[in-house]
Amino acid sequence: MSDEKREDLEARLTQLRARLAERTASIPIHSVRPHQLIEIEELEDEIAVLERRLESD
Repeated sequence: MSDEKREDLEARLTQLRARLAERTASIPIHSVRPHQLIEIEELEDEIAVLERRLESD
């Protein structure tokens, strides 16, 4: 993997982690809506994929 591509993946990973932290912090204590959990799960999945790609390099 080229250095530029690796840097792009790392930047994307940083962005996704920030979005995940933001979404997790915005979950109300009560009345969690299904779409909120789905969005968090999708972010977690995308983060896991990027982490695996970076580790395999």
